[in-house]
Amino acid sequence: MSAAVLAELSASDLALVVVTGCSIVAVVVVLFVAARLLVVLRRVTHTLDEINDQALPLVDELAASLAAANEELARVDRLVGSAESISATVDATSKLAYRALSAPVIKTVAMTSGASRAAKRLRKE
Repeated sequence: MSAAVLAELSASDLALVVVTGCSIVAVVVVLFVAARLLVVLRRVTHTLDEINDQALPLVDELAASLAAANEELARVDRLVGSAESISATVDATSKLAYRALSAPVIKTVAMTSGASRAAKRLRKE
């Protein structure tokens, strides 16, 4: 602007020109920021789509592995139950054998010990 035009502008006209200029600059800056945000948003969307494409098969594989692990766990649980049952049966059988055989064995040992002592005494006399 020339000096003659500036001299003819009143303070309100000058303020209006300054505000208009600042508004234009602000609009350009907002448009630039919006364009950059749009680019970033498209990149984020693309990245999320890629992650989704990779994660869904992994989740399916994880579900299959979990189902297989649950089946194996159920099988191991059955095996442990069988082992506990066998252990209880063996324990009961060994107690029964002990009760059934301990008295006759003790009596036999006592008799042989007594017979051995009696035979030693008879030999000495």
